Amino acid sequence: MIFLPKRFSRGLLATLIFISAVSQSQAAEDFAACPQFFAKGKPPLVPTQPRHRALCYDAFAILHSGESKTPVFVAQRLNRAAVADAGEKRVDKFFADARLRSAERATLEDYKGSGFDRGHMAPAADMPTPRAMAQSFSLANMVPQAPEHNRGVWAKTVESATRKYASRASGHVYVITGPAYLPSIALSPAIGPGQVRVPKYLFKLVYDEDKNQAWAFWQENTNTSPAAAPISYGELVKRTGVEFLPGVKAESALRP
Repeated sequence: MIFLPKRFSRGLLATLIFISAVSQSQAAEDFAACPQFFAKGKPPLVPTQPRHRALCYDAFAILHSGESKTPVFVAQRLNRAAVADAGEKRVDKFFADARLRSAERATLEDYKGSGFDRGHMAPAADMPTPRAMAQSFSLANMVPQAPEHNRGVWAKTVESATRKYASRASGHVYVITGPAYLPSIALSPAIGPGQVRVPKYLFKLVYDEDKNQAWAFWQENTNTSPAAAPISYGELVKRTGVEFLPGVKAESALRP
C-alpha cells in the first residue's frame, strides 16, 4: 500500500526501501483484461499483498486493498475523444462490488453517518457512457473523503484541471489516482462497522504520452486543504515508494 512522504519519518523511509527491494511487484497479468489503462500496458509496481484484487471496468481499472477496503490506485486513459464523450447524467447509485469478498469490501452502511463523502477516485464526470457512469459508483472506486475537499478544491483544481488538460492533449493522457495513509493502513482512522480506512492524503498522477511528461497533485484529505501546485513525478515516487510508470522514462514536469 502507499504510505507517507519520507521527510515525515526516517523509519518509514527505511521500510519503503526494504519493501521495494524484497517484495514482488503486483503481477501484470492481474490486469490482462484491461492493459489499455496503463502506459505501455504496464501497471504500477506495487508490493504484492494477499488482499489485493485487480478489477477491470469499462473506463478504468482498480487495484483494491482488502485491508483498507479502498483502492490502492485507480487507473484511467483519457484523450480528447474520451473527454468529449464524457458528461453522462449522474446515477448516484452506489454499490458494493460483488467481485470482492464480503470481508474485504466497503458497504453503504460503512459510509452512513460517517461525516465523509464517498469520494470517487475515477471521477463520475470522466465517464463516457451510461454503463461506465454506473460502474464508477462502485464502492471499490471510493475512499472516505472530507466533503468540502471532495466537492471543492479536489473537484475544481484537480479533477477539472485534469479533464481540461486531456481535452487539449494531442494523444493519450494516463491518470492514476489513489490514497496515501499515515502512518500505515492499520493505524489510520476508520469509519463504519467494516472499518474502512480514511486516507491522510490523496494523489492524482497525470502522464502525457506524446510529451512524455508527468506530474502529480498531492493534497491532504481535510475540509480546509488549500489548492496546491503540482509536484514532480519523481517526488510522488519518493513520497509513496511506488513506481507508477514502469514502462516509460517520463520527464518530470512541475506544472501541466
